[in-house]
Amino acid sequence: MKLLLLHSDFVEWEVRKKAIKSAEDVKEKKGRAEEALAVFTAVEKGDEKNPDAVVKKAVREIEKTAGEVKAKNIVVYPYAHLSSDLARPDAAVKILGMFSEALKDAGYDVSRSPFGWYKSFSIKVKGHPLSELSKSIEAGEEEEEVPEALKKEETLKSEWYIIEPSGKEHRISIKDGKISGFDFSKHEKLLKLARYEMAKDRTVREEPPHIRIMRKLELVDYEPGSDPGNFRYYPKGRMVKSLMERWITRNILDYGAMEVETPVMYDMEHPTLKKYLNRFPARQYLIETPNKRVFLRFAACFGQFLMAHDAGISYRNLPMRLYELTRYSFRVEQRGELAGLRRLRAFTMPDCHAMCRDMEQAKEEMLRRFEVSRRVHDGFGLAIERDFEFAIRVVKSFYEENREYVHELVKRWGKPALVEIWDKRFFYFIMKYEWNFVDALDKAATLSTDQFDVENAETYGIEFTDSDNRRKKPVILHFSPGAVERILYAILEKAYMEGKEGRHSVLPLWLSPTQVRLCPVSDSFLDFSKELAESMTKEGVRVDIDDRVESVGRKIRDAEVEWIPYIVVVGEKEKESGRLAVRMRETGQVREMKLGELIEEIRKKTEGFPKAGLPLPILLSKRPVFRG
Repeated sequence: MKLLLLHSDFVEWEVRKKAIKSAEDVKEKKGRAEEALAVFTAVEKGDEKNPDAVVKKAVREIEKTAGEVKAKNIVVYPYAHLSSDLARPDAAVKILGMFSEALKDAGYDVSRSPFGWYKSFSIKVKGHPLSELSKSIEAGEEEEEVPEALKKEETLKSEWYIIEPSGKEHRISIKDGKISGFDFSKHEKLLKLARYEMAKDRTVREEPPHIRIMRKLELVDYEPGSDPGNFRYYPKGRMVKSLMERWITRNILDYGAMEVETPVMYDMEHPTLKKYLNRFPARQYLIETPNKRVFLRFAACFGQFLMAHDAGISYRNLPMRLYELTRYSFRVEQRGELAGLRRLRAFTMPDCHAMCRDMEQAKEEMLRRFEVSRRVHDGFGLAIERDFEFAIRVVKSFYEENREYVHELVKRWGKPALVEIWDKRFFYFIMKYEWNFVDALDKAATLSTDQFDVENAETYGIEFTDSDNRRKKPVILHFSPGAVERILYAILEKAYMEGKEGRHSVLPLWLSPTQVRLCPVSDSFLDFSKELAESMTKEGVRVDIDDRVESVGRKIRDAEVEWIPYIVVVGEKEKESGRLAVRMRETGQVREMKLGELIEEIRKKTEGFPKAGLPLPILLSKRPVFRG
């Protein structure tokens, strides 16, 4: 069965004439439904073998989509054009009838246009990300393998609190989307995070602003030739991503981690790995190879733990820190949850595990890594004070025994935090913290996270020799400052929100693909512009030249659209005086500077950050347009 699902303001149809001799009898020649999920349906030959299974699976798909878009009205509209392998007419009518009745039994208001007729129809589709979906239903397809952790997550009981830096605790609750128990009047983003987490609704109903921006700046785009949630990076985007990867890796290696590399796929039937799969709340990609069934990794845990299992470790080696920038990690996020770079299916995960001697050493190590996160995100222009909200997930028994430590984390954070306390442990960790970014659509995304893992040393047989010469199991920490793509999402969303506040949207200077744009007023100043560019390039400045046959005003406007930090018009005055009128995007000011002064300012602002050359030809006339 093929389905085309269109969430619509309305759908209406009118019967015209028979398309086949065995067309259904018609009682009403016209029909209309408001606020409906229109289900255009083609019943196929294969559906005749097991109609019950097909209908059951089709209804499940409708329930999932209707629940996401909040639709109560369903229109079943026979539409043979969706398939070239159609069922016999009598079988199709029977299955369509079963389908409609099953939807009614599920509690929906169902309308069905007649089968076997030519009809005119009108429809107004809503246009949000979930308003147009296609589904293919097969009676024999396997059920999705969902890890036990995901199933169990739905049943866990939680208590929710706001904890202040002073240690004061406020029990909070939610009813009809309203949260009570704490005064959020000075903490608007924390309120949004609490509502997002407590309601547990991850569905995205409109396009996040960063998607338009990433395309406009020719950084990143969807890849139509791949699975949804996979992206292509244009030259400017690849340079930005590479610099981000290097910055993160440098900070984690400076903290003392050892960089390793591990495979992207693992044996589904490996007993240790299979157990861990069911303890991690994420869906996996499964692949049949010539020899075995494998899954694609969703983090570096598997490879690093297997490596630690084979290593000879002494207490003197602890904390032992292993790090990999996984390019790529994979998770089968649900279609309605995919949202540009915020939630995707293939991503670059910086993943650092630390094997610690005991819980006391682990707690000290977590505080050290907390500061690594701070340094990483400060470099991206993301600060705790204005850009993040803090969440802690903790098992009740651990919290009761370590209340002072949890309060110390909140104190270090410096503002109130959301705390979820589980009644019992199901996951492999007993506590984790999250740095959450709240975007323009009030959706929260975790960037930095760290976890106390008390299970996987046992699962993987990871041991160290202690000072008493006895073999013991370490406490493991799982740390990441965030997937690189998700950090880029936060940078772009922040720039958008600052633009809405009247400020100029910018990327951090060290990440800007072009740092200086030279705009010669005519071709006669092109050679001088090239001389200026050569001097800046030698000093590590990324500079390009707009040599197109355009007015100066147009060149400046285009540079502004590209978020170029420094724009310099080059003409007779600049050539004669040696002084440049520099338009500063961040402040909106125009400053007169010597070339050396401009180079020195950029050098100081980018000092300590990774460097890269210009990702595109220096002359704009030589550049392709990747995204119009």
